[in-house]
Amino acid sequence: MYKLFKMKVILAGLMFFAIACNSQNKVSNKTSMTQTNNQITPEGLEKATFGAGCFWCVEAVFQRLKGVSKVESGYTGGHVKNPTYRAVCTGSTGHAEVAQITFDPKVISFAELLDVFWRTHDPTTLNRQGNDVGTQYRSAIFYHSDEQRKVAEKSKKAADEAKIWPNKIVTEITELGVYYPAEDYHQNYYNNNRKQGYCVYVIDPKVEKLKKGFSDKLKEGVK
Repeated sequence: MYKLFKMKVILAGLMFFAIACNSQNKVSNKTSMTQTNNQITPEGLEKATFGAGCFWCVEAVFQRLKGVSKVESGYTGGHVKNPTYRAVCTGSTGHAEVAQITFDPKVISFAELLDVFWRTHDPTTLNRQGNDVGTQYRSAIFYHSDEQRKVAEKSKKAADEAKIWPNKIVTEITELGVYYPAEDYHQNYYNNNRKQGYCVYVIDPKVEKLKKGFSDKLKEGVK
């Protein structure tokens, strides 16, 4: 076992907060389990896979939406088999940190998920989100079908034209390849570590933004 620290520096007023993305967590040598885009999806449900910075953030946001039954942190878009968190953090494997979302399209559509996606991270910064820098933090939509590709491209164009963000959106839209679930301690991270520094200073503001902008789409009793 060994410790891997990704330092997060958060400016708040006159204070700087140095936050490790995996502080108080030991990184295991164990590789993640292989999963592919051909895995079975429960009948009546669909999957969406988004990269929007640290997967803890993306997981926390989409877990709170009505119609979402599962959100799993994982890795995709790389060229190395069975990547570990440590390897992905170097930026050398080509993988993006992603959240794979299982949802009921009768309750929330893929287009509605994209609407949340555009507004809860900055899709205009190439290979970074705030102080998280590297290709593993790139903004990306990994589509599961040609229909998802079409919807994603249309949604991206609309978001650009609406000037949701002042700069041009640089989000990658690419077909989902081999997907790997992240190690167990990454799953449900925000809910299990609400007082951890990164959760307080980085994820909390994203969740609050979700609550204010999408109150009609939140699960009952969401916190």
